[in-house]
Amino acid sequence: MPATILVVEDTLSNRELLSFLLRYHGYEVLEAENGESGVSMARANKPDLIAMDMQMPVMDGMTAMRKLKKDPETSGIKIIAVTSFAMKGDREKALEAGFDGYITKPIDTRAFPDQIRSFLPA
Repeated sequence: MPATILVVEDTLSNRELLSFLLRYHGYEVLEAENGESGVSMARANKPDLIAMDMQMPVMDGMTAMRKLKKDPETSGIKIIAVTSFAMKGDREKALEAGFDGYITKPIDTRAFPDQIRSFLPA
């Protein structure tokens, strides 16, 4: 059974690209367009992994990640920050805040599937 990945991204073109790449590599993909709907979808569907944008309307990725990590029902789900924040120290800040991984945008479409795979159980 393929892993299920929830893509939480407000920019349609980014969400479509991530979802396309993941589906192409055999994953089941769920999509949410902001942190609030991402939290709801994660609670309802319990995906194996969440790829979460940091800057979104309604609820940003940091707030959504914290809500999911505090909830016993979703605290075990790995959440990867997929973000355009690429300044020195941004990766460390995201990981210290509770994200399980960090991928910068624009994503490397060739490396992305392996990056995602590295966060899933073998």
